Amino acid sequence: MNKSESKYFNTSVKFDKALLSLLERKSFEYITVREICEEAEVNRSTFYLHYENTCDLLEEATKYVMNDFTSCFSVDSKNIAYQLTKCKLHDLYFVNNKYLTPYLTYIKEHQRIFSAVLSNSVTFKFESIFQKLFDNIFDPILDRFSYPADERKYVMMFYLNGITAIVVQWIKDGCGKSTDEIAEVIRYCIFGRENSLGLNLEK
Repeated sequence: MNKSESKYFNTSVKFDKALLSLLERKSFEYITVREICEEAEVNRSTFYLHYENTCDLLEEATKYVMNDFTSCFSVDSKNIAYQLTKCKLHDLYFVNNKYLTPYLTYIKEHQRIFSAVLSNSVTFKFESIFQKLFDNIFDPILDRFSYPADERKYVMMFYLNGITAIVVQWIKDGCGKSTDEIAEVIRYCIFGRENSLGLNLEK
Protein backbone atom coordinates (compact mmCIF):
# COMPACT_ATOMS: atom_id res chain seq x y z
CA MET A 1 0.00 0.00 0.00
CA ASN A 2 1.54 3.32 -1.06
CA LYS A 3 1.31 6.58 0.87
CA SER A 4 -1.70 7.84 -1.10
CA GLU A 5 -3.61 4.54 -0.63
CA SER A 6 -2.69 4.49 3.05
CA LYS A 7 -4.02 8.01 3.56
CA TYR A 8 -7.26 7.14 1.77
CA PHE A 9 -7.66 3.98 3.86
CA ASN A 10 -7.00 5.80 7.13
CA THR A 11 -9.57 8.47 6.25
CA SER A 12 -12.13 5.78 5.40
CA VAL A 13 -11.54 4.11 8.76
CA LYS A 14 -12.10 7.45 10.49
CA PHE A 15 -15.47 7.79 8.74
CA ASP A 16 -16.39 4.16 9.52
CA LYS A 17 -15.60 4.61 13.22
CA ALA A 18 -17.38 7.96 13.32
CA LEU A 19 -20.57 6.45 11.93
CA LEU A 20 -20.38 3.48 14.29
CA SER A 21 -19.90 5.84 17.21
CA LEU A 22 -22.92 7.92 16.17
CA LEU A 23 -25.01 4.76 15.72
CA GLU A 24 -24.44 3.99 19.39
CA ARG A 25 -26.27 7.22 20.20
CA LYS A 26 -28.96 7.61 17.54
CA SER A 27 -30.69 5.85 14.66
CA PHE A 28 -29.09 5.88 11.21
CA GLU A 29 -31.87 7.86 9.51
CA TYR A 30 -31.21 10.81 11.81
CA ILE A 31 -27.44 10.96 11.28
CA THR A 32 -26.22 13.76 9.00
CA VAL A 33 -23.06 14.20 6.95
CA ARG A 34 -22.17 17.19 9.13
CA GLU A 35 -22.32 15.07 12.28
CA ILE A 36 -20.21 12.35 10.71
CA CYS A 37 -17.56 14.84 9.64
CA GLU A 38 -17.47 16.45 13.07
CA GLU A 39 -17.15 13.06 14.75
CA ALA A 40 -14.39 11.98 12.34
CA GLU A 41 -12.71 15.41 12.52
CA VAL A 42 -12.57 15.46 8.72
CA ASN A 43 -14.00 18.20 6.51
CA ARG A 44 -17.18 17.81 4.47
CA SER A 45 -15.47 18.02 1.08
CA THR A 46 -13.33 14.99 1.99
CA PHE A 47 -16.48 13.04 2.80
CA TYR A 48 -17.79 13.59 -0.73
CA LEU A 49 -14.47 12.48 -2.21
CA HIS A 50 -15.14 9.08 -0.63
CA TYR A 51 -18.93 8.70 -0.70
CA GLU A 52 -22.03 9.94 -2.49
CA ASN A 53 -24.19 9.80 0.62
CA THR A 54 -24.51 8.30 4.10
CA CYS A 55 -25.82 5.00 2.70
CA ASP A 56 -22.51 4.54 0.87
CA LEU A 57 -20.69 5.04 4.14
CA LEU A 58 -23.03 2.66 5.95
CA GLU A 59 -22.27 -0.03 3.39
CA GLU A 60 -18.54 0.44 3.91
CA ALA A 61 -18.90 0.56 7.70
CA THR A 62 -20.85 -2.68 7.57
CA LYS A 63 -17.98 -4.40 5.75
CA TYR A 64 -15.63 -2.97 8.38
CA VAL A 65 -17.79 -4.45 11.14
CA MET A 66 -18.29 -7.77 9.36
CA ASN A 67 -14.55 -8.22 8.90
CA ASP A 68 -14.17 -7.63 12.62
CA PHE A 69 -17.12 -9.93 13.28
CA THR A 70 -15.65 -12.87 11.37
CA SER A 71 -12.44 -12.58 13.38
CA CYS A 72 -14.49 -13.85 16.37
CA PHE A 73 -14.57 -17.29 14.81
CA SER A 74 -11.59 -19.62 14.64
CA VAL A 75 -12.17 -20.51 10.99
CA ASP A 76 -9.45 -20.95 8.39
CA SER A 77 -11.22 -19.38 5.41
CA LYS A 78 -8.60 -20.64 2.95
CA ASN A 79 -9.27 -24.27 3.88
CA ILE A 80 -12.98 -24.06 4.67
CA ALA A 81 -14.11 -25.79 1.47
CA TYR A 82 -11.79 -28.70 2.19
CA GLN A 83 -12.91 -28.85 5.83
CA LEU A 84 -16.58 -28.96 4.87
CA THR A 85 -16.07 -31.96 2.62
CA LYS A 86 -13.75 -33.90 4.95
CA CYS A 87 -14.90 -33.18 8.52
CA LYS A 88 -17.30 -35.38 10.49
CA LEU A 89 -21.00 -34.75 9.94
CA HIS A 90 -21.44 -33.80 13.59
CA ASP A 91 -19.03 -30.88 13.08
CA LEU A 92 -21.36 -29.41 10.45
CA TYR A 93 -24.03 -28.55 13.01
CA PHE A 94 -23.45 -24.81 13.48
CA VAL A 95 -26.37 -24.24 15.87
CA ASN A 96 -24.32 -24.76 19.02
CA ASN A 97 -22.46 -22.67 21.59
CA LYS A 98 -19.22 -22.66 19.60
CA TYR A 99 -20.84 -20.56 16.88
CA LEU A 100 -23.92 -19.02 18.50
CA THR A 101 -22.12 -17.48 21.51
CA PRO A 102 -19.64 -15.28 19.56
CA TYR A 103 -22.33 -14.48 16.97
CA LEU A 104 -24.90 -13.29 19.51
CA THR A 105 -22.31 -11.57 21.72
CA TYR A 106 -21.08 -9.47 18.82
CA ILE A 107 -24.62 -8.54 17.79
CA LYS A 108 -25.45 -7.49 21.36
CA GLU A 109 -22.36 -5.26 21.46
CA HIS A 110 -23.24 -3.66 18.08
CA GLN A 111 -27.04 -3.49 18.23
CA ARG A 112 -27.45 -0.22 16.35
CA ILE A 113 -25.24 -1.10 13.39
CA PHE A 114 -27.02 -4.45 12.94
CA SER A 115 -30.39 -2.73 13.23
CA ALA A 116 -29.35 -0.19 10.59
CA VAL A 117 -28.05 -2.90 8.28
CA LEU A 118 -31.18 -5.05 8.59
CA SER A 119 -33.42 -2.06 7.83
CA ASN A 120 -31.34 -1.23 4.72
CA SER A 121 -30.91 -4.75 3.37
CA VAL A 122 -31.57 -3.72 -0.25
CA THR A 123 -28.74 -1.18 -0.10
CA PHE A 124 -26.27 -3.87 0.90
CA LYS A 125 -27.34 -6.37 -1.76
CA PHE A 126 -27.91 -9.14 0.75
CA GLU A 127 -29.09 -11.46 -2.02
CA SER A 128 -25.60 -11.33 -3.53
CA ILE A 129 -24.01 -11.97 -0.12
CA PHE A 130 -26.34 -14.89 0.50
CA GLN A 131 -25.50 -16.40 -2.91
CA LYS A 132 -21.79 -16.41 -2.06
CA LEU A 133 -22.46 -17.98 1.33
CA PHE A 134 -24.72 -20.56 -0.26
CA ASP A 135 -22.22 -21.53 -2.96
CA ASN A 136 -19.20 -21.74 -0.65
CA ILE A 137 -20.64 -22.99 2.64
CA PHE A 138 -24.31 -23.98 2.76
CA ASP A 139 -24.49 -25.97 -0.47
CA PRO A 140 -21.48 -28.19 0.42
CA ILE A 141 -22.94 -28.80 3.90
CA LEU A 142 -26.37 -29.76 2.57
CA ASP A 143 -24.70 -32.00 0.01
CA ARG A 144 -23.00 -33.87 2.87
CA PHE A 145 -26.46 -34.44 4.40
CA SER A 146 -27.80 -35.66 1.02
CA TYR A 147 -30.40 -32.92 0.56
CA PRO A 148 -31.75 -32.87 -3.03
CA ALA A 149 -30.03 -30.08 -4.99
CA ASP A 150 -33.31 -28.41 -6.01
CA GLU A 151 -34.45 -28.14 -2.35
CA ARG A 152 -31.31 -26.73 -0.73
CA LYS A 153 -32.03 -23.01 -1.17
CA TYR A 154 -35.47 -23.44 0.39
CA VAL A 155 -33.96 -25.24 3.38
CA MET A 156 -31.32 -22.55 3.95
CA MET A 157 -33.80 -19.70 3.56
CA PHE A 158 -35.92 -21.35 6.25
CA TYR A 159 -32.97 -21.56 8.64
CA LEU A 160 -31.49 -18.14 7.91
CA ASN A 161 -34.77 -16.20 7.91
CA GLY A 162 -35.88 -17.95 11.08
CA ILE A 163 -32.67 -17.14 12.97
CA THR A 164 -32.63 -13.59 11.57
CA ALA A 165 -36.23 -13.03 12.71
CA ILE A 166 -35.30 -14.08 16.26
CA VAL A 167 -32.27 -11.76 16.25
CA VAL A 168 -34.32 -8.84 14.87
CA GLN A 169 -36.90 -9.25 17.63
CA TRP A 170 -34.10 -9.53 20.21
CA ILE A 171 -32.61 -6.23 18.98
CA LYS A 172 -36.07 -4.58 19.06
CA ASP A 173 -36.35 -5.71 22.69
CA GLY A 174 -33.02 -4.03 23.45
CA CYS A 175 -31.23 -7.39 23.75
CA GLY A 176 -32.82 -7.77 27.18
CA LYS A 177 -32.47 -11.55 27.22
CA SER A 178 -28.98 -12.98 27.62
CA THR A 179 -27.07 -14.51 24.71
CA ASP A 180 -27.51 -17.95 26.33
CA GLU A 181 -31.28 -17.49 26.48
CA ILE A 182 -31.49 -16.44 22.82
CA ALA A 183 -29.20 -19.30 21.78
CA GLU A 184 -31.57 -21.67 23.55
CA VAL A 185 -34.58 -20.13 21.74
CA ILE A 186 -32.82 -20.63 18.38
CA ARG A 187 -31.95 -24.22 19.19
CA TYR A 188 -35.40 -25.30 20.28
CA CYS A 189 -37.03 -23.51 17.33
CA ILE A 190 -34.86 -25.65 15.04
CA PHE A 191 -34.65 -28.94 16.94
CA GLY A 192 -37.69 -28.78 19.22
CA ARG A 193 -37.50 -28.00 22.94
CA GLU A 194 -36.99 -31.56 24.14
CA ASN A 195 -34.36 -32.40 21.53
CA SER A 196 -32.45 -29.14 22.06
CA LEU A 197 -32.14 -29.81 25.79
CA GLY A 198 -30.56 -33.16 25.08
CA LEU A 199 -27.92 -31.91 22.64
CA ASN A 200 -24.22 -31.86 23.52
CA LEU A 201 -24.01 -28.14 22.75
CA GLU A 202 -20.31 -27.65 23.34
CA LYS A 203 -19.31 -29.83 20.39
